Amino acid sequence: MKQKVLIVDDEVSIVTLLTYNMEQAGYETDYAYDGLEAIKKARSTHFDLIILDLMLPEMDGMEVCKYLRENRIDTPILMLTAKDEEIDKILGLELGADDYLTKPFSPKEVVARTKAIIRRSDKSRKPMHSSYKIGELIIYPERYEAELKGEIITFTRKEFELLHYLADHLGNILSRDQLLSAVWNYDFAGDTRIVDVHVSHLREKIEPDSKHPSYIKTIRGLGYKMEEPK
Repeated sequence: MKQKVLIVDDEVSIVTLLTYNMEQAGYETDYAYDGLEAIKKARSTHFDLIILDLMLPEMDGMEVCKYLRENRIDTPILMLTAKDEEIDKILGLELGADDYLTKPFSPKEVVARTKAIIRRSDKSRKPMHSSYKIGELIIYPERYEAELKGEIITFTRKEFELLHYLADHLGNILSRDQLLSAVWNYDFAGDTRIVDVHVSHLREKIEPDSKHPSYIKTIRGLGYKMEEPK
């Protein structure tokens, strides 16, 4: 069965270009020209990837991404934008996008990113530990949830994937570049701030005192390490 991609852009020429190139690469495609139509299709049909433009009528790409993640639709998202500002990239990734590409782009690069994202998504569905217990924190990989002192904690997809990766490498020092490669599956040209932002969000959710963390430690000049609290 062919993998299926939803292309969301309000420019007919972009949709036509991407549809042609994705189908040439062996993918089945569907499309939407605005955010509301994209949400309807994402809710009713299984897609292996959504290529989502940031600037859309009715509901913009950020709102679409946020809605899908809040409603536990975890289809991988490749976000497109004509903007090249760091804040847009950071916000898009924070909301749960898996990758980010700035217009103008090469159709070949879109196909390459698509293959990489879907490959990682398929890998993440492989059997994993049923749970991790670290101090009073219990992490449930299959549910994308954690429990702390009997209280369920929910996360965005990327927050959880980062937490899971840190837990899976308990006691190991992991550089920001390692975490970018493992969790986001792409080299953001040294843009490691996205890691710091997500670590900060995790600390707010799991640490008794986020300013003096006991689970996720910063190792100055090296990166981060998850450990049993003392």
